[in-house]
Amino acid sequence: MTRIMQAVVMLLLGGAVIKSTLTDTFLRYVKEGLRPFLLGAGLLLVTAAIMTIWYDLRAARGDRAPHDHTPHDHNPHDDTPHDDAPHDDGHGHGRHELRVGWLLLAPVMALLLLSPPALGSFAAGQSGSIGPAEASDYPPLPAGDPVQVGLLDYAGRAVFDGGKSLAGRTVKLTGFITPGPDGAPMLARMTLACCAADGRPIKIGLTGAPIDAPPDAWVDIVGVYSSEVGTDPVNQAQLAYVDVKSWQEIEEPTQPYE
Repeated sequence: MTRIMQAVVMLLLGGAVIKSTLTDTFLRYVKEGLRPFLLGAGLLLVTAAIMTIWYDLRAARGDRAPHDHTPHDHNPHDDTPHDDAPHDDGHGHGRHELRVGWLLLAPVMALLLLSPPALGSFAAGQSGSIGPAEASDYPPLPAGDPVQVGLLDYAGRAVFDGGKSLAGRTVKLTGFITPGPDGAPMLARMTLACCAADGRPIKIGLTGAPIDAPPDAWVDIVGVYSSEVGTDPVNQAQLAYVDVKSWQEIEEPTQPYE
């Protein structure tokens, strides 16, 4: 692959990284805190590509300038290739290599034009739920009902705090629907340590008002603490439950991961 071709691929890749960072598409891949690093990497790629293209075009213009060539005899028996000869093995492989090189643009163009969905119910069903973190003391929930609570925070308060900090409170949980082991719907949300490759689900069982939303549908659930505790068959983690009072289907949030 020529250096110009490499620079074009690098330019498009850098542009794709910048575009996904500025449009929040990157949140489907990595955590929000990595935004400045991704933006810096994209700008660096674009800058390096532009400098490479400019340098090569400038060098090409210099090569086309008139030169004072010293005459020399040509030896018809000299088969040594000159620097300006095309790099080919006689079977057209050099030309084929150039054409195949442009196929490297395919994944870059896909990144520019396509926006893959965030991890959903399939990934949640294949992975065991994150066990709620045990804490010695859970602070009181903020004032106001219903109060927005993260799934991992709710699970910890329900399982390890015995629902003490949830008593008398109405909570609002946001996540997507995933089928449970018995086929009943559960509420889930993926959590990331760094990027989508290490995504793990946190799952919450549902009692109370029935929910008929399809898998992967995002919902807001308003409910109260339930003392029921289940077990995730994938990894035997404890699963908290919430007693659903009402729910509504919503659009996928800009930040799909917790």
